[in-house]
Amino acid sequence: MSPHRFAAPTPADWSAHDGVPLLHTIATAVMRLAENTDLEAFTLPYPAEAQRALDRTVLSCLLRDADPPTSLSELLEWCRSRPLDAWPLDLPPDAFSPGDYLIDPVSLQPSQLCQEWKVRGWDSAAEQYDRAIIREALRMCRESESPESYTAFRRLLVEKPVLTTTDMFEVSTDLTLDPVRGLVELIYKPVPDGYRSHGAYVTCARCLTLLTPLADGGWWCERDRCRRQGPPVPGRELPVDEVGGLWQLERPLRQFVTGPGRAEAELERGLKALRLPVEMWPGFDAYDLRVTFPDGWAWAIDVKDWAQPALLGQAATAVRTEPPYNEACWVVPGHRVDARHDYIQVYARNRTDTAQGLPLLTDRELVAAARARLRGDTGPAFRLQHVFDGKITKGRGHA
Repeated sequence: MSPHRFAAPTPADWSAHDGVPLLHTIATAVMRLAENTDLEAFTLPYPAEAQRALDRTVLSCLLRDADPPTSLSELLEWCRSRPLDAWPLDLPPDAFSPGDYLIDPVSLQPSQLCQEWKVRGWDSAAEQYDRAIIREALRMCRESESPESYTAFRRLLVEKPVLTTTDMFEVSTDLTLDPVRGLVELIYKPVPDGYRSHGAYVTCARCLTLLTPLADGGWWCERDRCRRQGPPVPGRELPVDEVGGLWQLERPLRQFVTGPGRAEAELERGLKALRLPVEMWPGFDAYDLRVTFPDGWAWAIDVKDWAQPALLGQAATAVRTEPPYNEACWVVPGHRVDARHDYIQVYARNRTDTAQGLPLLTDRELVAAARARLRGDTGPAFRLQHVFDGKITKGRGHA
C-alpha cells in the first residue's frame, strides 16, 4: 500500500455523524444573517433558516442531555464564545481545529471556517455563488472567443477587490473587460457605512480588502492569514469626500476568489523568479497555473487557500486534463500548514476517490521542487507525488 493511501476514510465516515449536517445548517444560518442584517439586530420572527438552525441545535442538545440555547441570540453567543470542540455535537475528529469559532470573537463577523462550512459544505455546485459567477464569466468570454478577457477579469478580482469612482471609470473603459462588463457591475456592491472610521475607509496593505473598524479604535481584517501575521497593516486611506463612490466585491468572491487569487499571484511570482514561463488560468481556467520547464515537462497547479483541510479533502477532484500536462497537484499556502502542522495529513485522510490520488503541496514545497527540477533532478524521487508521499509518511510517523 502506498503511503498516500493509508487508512483513507470515505465520505460515508462523515455522513455517520449527525453533527455534520447540523453544523452546515448553523453555518448557513449565520452567514445568511450576516449578509442580510447585523448579527445582533434581528427581531422576531426569526428568518426560516435561523429558526431551523436553532430548532435542530436544541434537539441535538436534548438528545445528549446538554443544556440547549434558549434563543437565537444565545445560539449566536455560542458561535462567538464557544469553540466547536465545546459544542455538544457529534462531529468527525477532522471537522475542525481546537479553538475554531463560527463567529470571530473580535469582529463579530462569520469566521472563515463558518464560510467554508456554508459555501463549501454540501451545497451543490450550482448553488455556490462564487462558482456561478466564475462560470458565467467563462461563458461570456468563450462566446467572445476572448481568453484574454477572462484572464483580465480574474486579475481584477484578485488585484482590486475595492474600487473607487476613479477605479470604476478605468474598469468601465477597459476594452479587454467588455465581454464581462455587466458581470463586473453586478458583483461589485456599494460599501456599507460600517467600514468607515473618522470619515475614511482603509484597505489592508496585505490582502487589499477593506479593514473593519473596531470599537477601541483598532482595525480588523477579514482574512485570517493577515490576522495570523499580526496587527492589521493599514494600506490605502480612502476619505469619503475624495473617493466619491466606493464598491467592493461581494464576500463569497472576496473569500473564495480574491483570497486564493492572492496566493496564486504569489506563486506565479515565485516561479517566474526562477525564469519559468507561467500561464495563469489556462484553457479558460481549466486550472490555475501551467508551468513549463525547458525540457517541455509541464505542471498543472490549482491553488486552494482553505482553513479546514478536512473539507478540502472532501472537495478534492482530479485536475482537468486539458491543456495537457505531465504532473498535477493542488497547492495550499504555507501559512495554513504553519498554523496546523497536520494539515496535509488531515487532507489525505479525508480525500475522496474522485481525487484520484491528487497530491497537496505547500507553495514553498512547489517552488523548491521547481528549483530542484531546474537543477536536473528529474527522477521519480523528485516527482510531485513523491514530495506529497514523503509528507504523509512523515506525518504518519508522528501520529
